[in-house]
Order: sequence, then C-alpha cells, then structure tokens
Amino acid sequence: MSSSKQLTQEEIRLKEDRERQAYWRRWGCYLSDRQWGTVREDYSKDGSAWDYFSFEQSHYRAYRWGEDGIAGISDNHQRLCFSLSFWNGQDPCLKERLFGLTNEQGNHGEDVKECYFQLDNTPSHSYMKYLYKYPQNCFPYEQLKEENKQRGLTEREFEILDTGIFDDNQYFDITVEYAKASDEDILIKIHITNRSSDSKQLHLLPTLWFRNSWSWDDETEKPTLKIYDDKEDYSIIEANHNELGKRWLYCPHTEHLLFTENETNYQRLSNVENNSPYVKDGFNRYIVDGDELAVNSDKIGTKFAPYYGLEIPGEETQTITLRLCDNPGLDSPFDQTFEHIFNTRHQEADEFYQRISPYEKSPELRNIQRQAFAGLLWNKQYYYYEIDTWLAGDPNQPKPPEARKEGNNSDWQHIHIYDVISMPDKWEYPYFAAWDWAFHLIPLATIDPEFAKKQLHHLTREWYMHPNGQFPAYEWDFNGVNPPVQAWAAWRIYTIERKMYGHCDQKFLERVFQKLLLNFTWWINRQDKDGNNVFQGGFLGLDNIGVFNRGGDLPTGGKLTQSDATSWVAMYCLNMLTIALELAKENDVYEDMASKFFEHFLYIVDAMNHLGSEGATLWNEEDGFYYDVLDLPNGENIDLKVRSLVGLIPLLAVTTIESETLKKLPNFSQQVDWFVKNRPQLSRNLACLEGCGQYARRLLAMVDQNKLRLLLEKMLDESEFLSDFGIRSVSRYHAENPYKFETENETYTIGYEPAESQTGMFGGNSNWRGPVWFPINYLLIEALQKFDFYYGEDFKVECPKGSGNMMSLWEVSLELERRLVDIFLPNESGNRPVFKNMELFNNDPHWQDLLLFCEYFHGDNGKGLGASHQTGWTGLIAKLILQRSEYSGSEQ
Repeated sequence: MSSSKQLTQEEIRLKEDRERQAYWRRWGCYLSDRQWGTVREDYSKDGSAWDYFSFEQSHYRAYRWGEDGIAGISDNHQRLCFSLSFWNGQDPCLKERLFGLTNEQGNHGEDVKECYFQLDNTPSHSYMKYLYKYPQNCFPYEQLKEENKQRGLTEREFEILDTGIFDDNQYFDITVEYAKASDEDILIKIHITNRSSDSKQLHLLPTLWFRNSWSWDDETEKPTLKIYDDKEDYSIIEANHNELGKRWLYCPHTEHLLFTENETNYQRLSNVENNSPYVKDGFNRYIVDGDELAVNSDKIGTKFAPYYGLEIPGEETQTITLRLCDNPGLDSPFDQTFEHIFNTRHQEADEFYQRISPYEKSPELRNIQRQAFAGLLWNKQYYYYEIDTWLAGDPNQPKPPEARKEGNNSDWQHIHIYDVISMPDKWEYPYFAAWDWAFHLIPLATIDPEFAKKQLHHLTREWYMHPNGQFPAYEWDFNGVNPPVQAWAAWRIYTIERKMYGHCDQKFLERVFQKLLLNFTWWINRQDKDGNNVFQGGFLGLDNIGVFNRGGDLPTGGKLTQSDATSWVAMYCLNMLTIALELAKENDVYEDMASKFFEHFLYIVDAMNHLGSEGATLWNEEDGFYYDVLDLPNGENIDLKVRSLVGLIPLLAVTTIESETLKKLPNFSQQVDWFVKNRPQLSRNLACLEGCGQYARRLLAMVDQNKLRLLLEKMLDESEFLSDFGIRSVSRYHAENPYKFETENETYTIGYEPAESQTGMFGGNSNWRGPVWFPINYLLIEALQKFDFYYGEDFKVECPKGSGNMMSLWEVSLELERRLVDIFLPNESGNRPVFKNMELFNNDPHWQDLLLFCEYFHGDNGKGLGASHQTGWTGLIAKLILQRSEYSGSEQ
C-alpha cells in the first residue's frame, strides 16, 4: 500500500488524535464482557476468584476495578459507561451482561454461553456494529449448568445452540450501531428484529452509569445523573463527573425514566441494611419483580435507563435512537443529519478498509477479514489494577485476609495499570496476557500502528515490567513465564508501518529495544540456571503440551531442559540482533550490541544441538526431532519423546543478514567473519552462500539444512502434524502410539487429542495436545519464508509427504496459509469448518455470514474450540488474508 495516497477520513481522525487536535479514541468499546470472577475483584484468602464474585452476585454487587456490559462503550478511564439491558418477559433476571460457566462449572473450564457477534469497528471507533441474539423463551441458565456438570473431560462442551433455544426463530436480533459526529458526539441506534412469525414483547433499557469509584474511600466525589430537560419528543439526561466533566444523553420520550445507584445491595449480599434503598439491581427489581420502590422517584442517581416496552410484530424491526454528547443544546438531535452521519461513517469505514487492503478479494474473504478486524477492535478494554491497593484493601471496606499478602501477584506491588488494552477475549480472558498481546499487535499494526506501538510501550514501562526485568505473564499469575515474543512483535510493527505507511519510527524501536535488554537479561539470569545456554522457562504458554505440568515441581525431582524454551531465547537473540542492526544504521554504537547478540545466538545454537545439559543433546539423532530432556537427580538424562510443537519451535529461530547491511556496518561484519574463521565449532550453523564473495547474504538458523529437511518431513506429513487446517500442536502419530512416562507412583500419558482438553491442567480450558493454534502456525509460516529467502527455489520438499508434489519453502508457506484461511471459508458443501455440524451457522440466512474467531481449532476437522471470541491472536487471519491477496493481487 503506497503511503503517498490521500488520507481517508478515518486516517485523518487518527492523525488528529495522534496530534491531540481531537480525542477520537477517548470513547470506545472499552467495557469488559465479564468483570466478575476475575482476580482483580477477588478478595478471598485463598484466591478462589470464581467463587468469591459469581455471575449471580454481579447483578447486585458493585465492582471495584472495572465494569462490564453488553455491546457497551465508555470513556478511556471508564468513568461513564453505556450498554444495553433487556428482558424478554420470561427470564428470571434482566439481561445486563453475558452469561457463562465458571472454571468449575464447565467440563472444559470457563466458557461463555451466549451468541454475540462483533460485526464492524474502526480504529477511532467512529463506526461500530455489534449483534446479540436474545432468546424469546426463558434463557436456559440452569440447563447449561446442569448438562455441563454431568459431562466429563472426554466429552464435548454443551453449548447454547444444543439447547434448541433458537429453534423456529424464537429469538430477537438486537443490533447496536455507534457513529461519532465528533470526538465527543456519539450517535446510537438499536435495532430489534423479531425473527419469529408471532408478535413478541421486549423490554429495552439502554443504560448509562458511572463506574463506582466513591464507595472505597471518603475522598472521592460522587458523580450524578439527573434529568436536564424533558421535551415532548425526547429527554435529556445530564451526567456530571468531577474529572470527566458534563455529558448529556438524549433519548426518545418515555414515561419511565429510571434512576438508581451503582452501589452494592448489601441486604441481598449479606443481610446487612443498605444505606440507600436504591442499589445496583434496582432496574431488575423494578422490571422483573414489579417493585416500583426500587427506583428513585426523585429522578437522580448514578445509574440511569429509559425504559421502553416494545411490542414487535413477527419478522419486523423497531429502532431506538440515542445520542451521548458534550452539548445540551441540540435543537433536533434525531433529524435527517443523524441518519446522514451513520451513512457517512459506514461509508468511510468501507473506504478505510479498502485503503488498508486494496487488493482484489472475494466477498467471502473480505467479510472474514472485516469481521476479524472488528473483533480485534471490539476486544479493547479498560484495564485497571493497582496491586498495592488491592493487597492492602480500601478504607471503607473490610480489610483483606492477611494470607493474600503472600499469595498470587503479591511480589508485583509495583503494578499500576490503568490503560486501554487489547484483550485476548473480553469474556473468557478479560485481562492482558503478555504473549497473546504480541500477536494481537501484528494485524492491529496494519490498521493502527500508533495504537500497536503504544500497546508494546505499556508492557515495557516500569509500572508493568518487574524491576528485575520480567514481564507480567497474565492476571492469574504474573510470575508465569510466557514465550519472549515482544522483540519479534516490535520488529514486525516497525516493518509493517514502514511498508504500509512509509514511516520508519526508529525512536519507537530504540525505546522498546532498551527495555527489552532488561527482559533479555532476566531470561539469561533466571531461566538458564546452570549457565550452559539451555533454558527451562516452565509451561511457556503452551499449557498442557508437556507430559506433566512444566510450570510446577517435577514428579521425578530434577529439572526439565526445554527444547522450546531454548529455541524461544535463540529467536529472541535474532530479533534483538535484527533490531540492533537497524538502529546501527543511524548509530554505530548498536553495532557492538548486534555483535553481542550474534555471539550469544551461536552459543545457544551450539548448546541446543551439541552440548545440551551436562552432555545431553536436545536433538534426537535417531528420531530426527527435538525433545525436552528430563535431568534426573541421579544424573540420568531422559528424552521425553513427544512429537509436539516443542520440537518444531527450533524452526522459528531464523533470520538472514543482507550483504548490503554487512557493507554498511563494517565493525559488525568483521566480527561475523572473525567468528566464522576462528570459532568453526560455534559457526557451524552460520551458512554463507558459496561463490558470492565476502559480503554474501548470511543465514542464521537454529537448524542446519539436514535438520530442516528432517523436521519438515514430519511437519508436512498428514499422518503427523499437517492437517487440512494447519499444523497440529501434537502429532497424530500419538493417536495410535501414546507416549507414556512412568514414575514410582504414577503413569503419565500423552495421546493425540484433537479437540478439547482431556486433562484439567491449567484449568482445562486450553488444549495443546492436538488442535491447531494460530500463533505458532503464523510464526512457522514466517520462518519458512525466511528459509526460502536464503535457499531459494532450488530447495524443495515434498508437501504433503507422500504426495509426490515438490514445493519450495515459499510455496509450502502459501499452502499453510491457505489451510488456515480454509477454516473460515465455506467448503464444497457450503459449510464453514469452524462451524462443523452447526446447522444454524451453515444453513440459516440470519446466521451464515456471521463468524467466530475461536481460541484454537480441531486438529482433524477445523471446528472452532476454546474461547469463542478470541479474535486476539486468531485475528492474525486478517493479516494472512491481506498478505495472500497482496502476493498475487487477488485471492488464492
């Protein structure tokens, strides 16, 4: 994409926000989908977050650290919030937030049990669209709990579609659209479509409220919501906050303007008298229970909703419009201009995405890409967590148990986070996860590089990073160790912005590089315990991929030398080397840094392939594969012969150095040549093109040509790693040949599990023992392209193995891309593999264009599994579609 093209209106808005001419990002979809059951809201002594703050309690108990809602928005510090609430006249409670099972209730861990779709969004949130499918009959809360409770780990999850609640079109399609007239003028349209043939009633409450920041101490001023004006056709509600200032909500006239307080109902929670009769669940009591005293007749509070009782004829749509802005004097808030702004913003969104991806694509591919981008943007969330305050407790609240001071995250008291962050999934994972975050930023960089850069800056700042250099892993355990992919993300953000927008932001690269040095040092000092250049690291984000929990104490004692940990650090070295070489073009000081990482990489590769731990190599010559090695206390070394991604991750440690780079950086070039000549035992994995002179392109790789062929032979074998939908996390070989490891007390087994996890390890909600995962597949594709860049078209492998079809590594990378994209495309039967055996999605016109970007995918049939809205790293599909169409100018 040429950077010389005229800016679209969306890009102009982003430029205005960047230059602080207008604050287009101040308002966005920053509400969580689930605040209850999180570590932040947990004040128990034993860290039982799911039990301490339940879904049932979320209706009447005020949150401390954030808010949740359906299709909601807020300002960037979540002071004022807006979302949808409704009732079908059948449910036991008002629908104010999405329902799902806790980790204990689900047979495969926590699991949202709703049907909602993030259809469109722009980086400035100038236009947003969201669809929620609401059953007209009683929502099957208890059926979902009971059925999943009866199912075990070997059975699939029981989903809401399995209940039949949507049969015969007995549901409402509730679509909300937002369009910004200015950075402080947000137009809202709510469309309610009755999909059934019979007339149905829906109780709609568009809800505006303040996050409760006043109940925790006496120094915070309580904000207010009150009627500003009540005209014939519409009412104006004033929201007054001492920090945010005043905003006004325009809503169509109704006799029922409901006010209550966003405060805990202590009478309901603990049978303690409330200070006020107006509490958080006041609207529920008023609508569902018919308690007219539950809302404030004085029309003032901190939570407000206009109440519309709608009678909607069969197969018809009714629309409610609202407007939230900084102007109380609009004469005609819902005139023709209102509709014109919506049409204009939608058109501008189309123009923006056409600008981002101008290459010819089928309507199907464009729809997949657009919804993937929408999901990434809808998964932004305001994240607030101050651990020292969380541990100490608040002045106006009971003091937390002393045991908490020694519990999870207690040694991270420097954490002070109050940012809008890209989340993996705002219901199942409504908190940042360090390595997930890096993958989100790749597709985000294509549409909003400024946001992507700021996200990486957040993680490397002192109120995130530990003073010892460690990055916080994820909310449940900041001490967990994730793959160090942040340097890779920094380099990819830099190159994507350079290619797509013509901007080389070296200041960003240098600033991040300096902080990454601290983290790299932490890895070297903490995870290479014996100082021999092989690494441990623990579970490394791959949850249950190991024979036993790699993040805990080993049942045998001793230690685990990890093939993937060592490879991740080797990749880290190369990423840092690449960044240092780029910075050295402007500052020769970085040549020395590049030389250091070059040298460090060679030592790691040599240890990985030849020394290992105390003489044990991680490369198994007989099998032609890398394995973790168990070092027993008696000095014995055992290869844990599981064919998994652990053995393929060494492929990711690869880069090339151009001859032009070597010419421009003579000091670094001399250092490279010195190692080649004087440390042949270390430079054996440094390849140099023969006959190309002193400054030939160099290949730095963990694997040499022989190992590369052996690994690809297994990776491209459809009876092992290669599925129709990408590379499996564990080889299918283990379906018939499970790996067993016996101790004195127990036998540990790993088989091929292509679907949900059959172990409760790490909560049981993720499975790395067979399914296809996007992040590793994406990195493998990049690695293949780097190898091809060096070896060229003459290096060919059979793909798939046994087919007789010989491909270059570039062609293999395209084939893997195709298989990943095929997960979402209709097959020859018109069915999308992601929705395997889900009739509504495959055959119903009101469902078949809707998409879910799941956490991982069935290793044999491509069905979506795990978290259903993890557009975070599965959002990489948007980048794959972009680059595939760019390669050829049309889809492949």
